[in-house]
Amino acid sequence: MRDYDEVIAFLGEWGPFQRLIFFLLSASIIPNGFNGMSAVFLAGTPEHRCRVPDSANLSSAWRNHSIPMRLQDGREVPHNCRRYRLATIANFSALGLLPGRDVNLTGLEEEDCLDGWEFSQDVYQSTIVTEWNLVCDDDWRTPLTTSLFFVGVLLGSFVSGQLSDRFGRKSILFATMAVQTGFSFLQIFSINWEMFTVLFLIVGMGQISNYVVAFILGTEILGKSVRIIFSTLGVCTFFAVGYMLLPLFAYFIRDWRMLLLALTVPGVLCVPLWWFIPESPRWLISQRRFEEAEGIIRKAAKMNTVTVPAVIFDPVELQELTPLKHQNVFILDLFRTWNIATITIMSLLLWMLTSVGYFALSLDAPNLHGDAYLNCFFSALIEIPAYIAAWLLLRTLPRRYIIAGVLFLGGGVLLLVQIVPSGYYTLSVSLVMLGKFGVTSAFSMLYVFTAELYPTMVRNMAVGVTSMASRVGSIIAPYFVYFGAYNRSLPYILMGSLTILIGILTLFFPESFGTTLPETLEQMQKVKGFRSNKKPREPVESEDCPKVLVTAF
Repeated sequence: MRDYDEVIAFLGEWGPFQRLIFFLLSASIIPNGFNGMSAVFLAGTPEHRCRVPDSANLSSAWRNHSIPMRLQDGREVPHNCRRYRLATIANFSALGLLPGRDVNLTGLEEEDCLDGWEFSQDVYQSTIVTEWNLVCDDDWRTPLTTSLFFVGVLLGSFVSGQLSDRFGRKSILFATMAVQTGFSFLQIFSINWEMFTVLFLIVGMGQISNYVVAFILGTEILGKSVRIIFSTLGVCTFFAVGYMLLPLFAYFIRDWRMLLLALTVPGVLCVPLWWFIPESPRWLISQRRFEEAEGIIRKAAKMNTVTVPAVIFDPVELQELTPLKHQNVFILDLFRTWNIATITIMSLLLWMLTSVGYFALSLDAPNLHGDAYLNCFFSALIEIPAYIAAWLLLRTLPRRYIIAGVLFLGGGVLLLVQIVPSGYYTLSVSLVMLGKFGVTSAFSMLYVFTAELYPTMVRNMAVGVTSMASRVGSIIAPYFVYFGAYNRSLPYILMGSLTILIGILTLFFPESFGTTLPETLEQMQKVKGFRSNKKPREPVESEDCPKVLVTAF
């Protein structure tokens, strides 16, 4: 019996139909780019200090010295969360005493910001931080907001594949687009932080589900050669384009509610795509809906101006078609032997720590010296050459060496940030962007590498379980950014050290480049350093290796 690719071979690989599907599905990923990183500006924390009410009976000298100083990154700055006790300094002011000359400020009694905070509007007009005072004792809520978005991503990744298998790719694609756009719109009307955060979690569920289903739909409709380009340069690059649009929107719209409203518009513009994007013929065939599948293929042939065979699906082949019987596998199979368990644990660490680096660097971009919007744009822009480099490297070089190499590059330059002399801001920002390049390249290679390590019977489970570890990494990442409030170099020291550590660990993985994919657990290669008498698998030419899909998110 012929497989699906043989049945539709007459359509060609890159006709008008394939080009339309390629670009429409890639375009549907754009809203994922700015929704995935929107917390960067929605939850931005501007400079702030305790409010001193106008009613306070203070002279101008005491009003200017009402905030104590603190040491931050080697320099004295006004305290964000403390002020001198107003009753005390009002008394000094009434007596005509001057701060610093008549009164030693060092020993003065301090108090919390009892009258709220004054927020700088140099960068943001308003954010959820300024709206609900998420600073000082409540500053833990800011990273938690972003972490809960990624909890939604984790939950959405669990259900998206199952829903699309049950109800179809197209229906779930547009349903999850509606969830992402609709709940983003509802966030505009949030009356408190709790409401905003719950809605943000649901947006995260829709965001990843939309991404995954669009990815599946594209790989099922497009031919073998186009499928690889779609899953690397198509999906990933358009995600980066959406990410680049975020600082553009945020630069011109400084109010968080209006920014959210603007970010929902592209989702609404995706509605007409319903009439252009078809259901997956592969899925229809799996549901034995052959007439619908044949109708889509005939429309594609008409668009490509190719002759349709008199019979697309041979009746004999349809009679032979039966639901595939899958061998029952369990998650414990990934830990069946010491070798397999070691590879699995190493893979979990590789995915999680690479994800921490990617998302922490992305979320921290506005905190770099210079223009927050420009830094965020550069952080998004650097992803495009990173994806191209990853695609080129995967075609020609051994997996573990190139992944370790870009991790060493990323981790090494991040460690160098701390030794850059103060004042050399362009150099430090450039090092961070180079670090982002290395981490992003590594992140985009992990799907291929993991899929090639595991045998067919557990491959999907292995990729699923290890990619779940990356969701855990994204949940942790906001707290790496949070550490920067205490020491600006600390996030880069942590990220750089962990990235180099995981790069060293990568060298102990077995090499999968130029070998046939394993079919059974017994055929899995040994971790480097394990002694084995088993003969290595025969190498094959790289162009004959089964192509495995790549996705960066």
